[in-house]
Amino acid sequence: MIRLVEVNTTAYQEENFLLLTDLTEEQIQDAIFPIIRKEREEEIEYINDDLVEELERLYPHNTITHMLKDDVEYISI
Repeated sequence: MIRLVEVNTTAYQEENFLLLTDLTEEQIQDAIFPIIRKEREEEIEYINDDLVEELERLYPHNTITHMLKDDVEYISI
């Protein structure tokens, strides 16, 4: 099942990003948490694209589309 997931890795709402994916929450967390932990412990920096690239590397056969909130279209009927 493909779903739209908002990924929150910091206290700053504007740094959240969206994934259109068939990955589970556990798969996403398992892939990106080591990068986030490393940033917090060793003061390295990453950008959201780095997290998406790691997901794509670990799950090359899954659907993973990185989207920004500004990319989402809303329809009111």
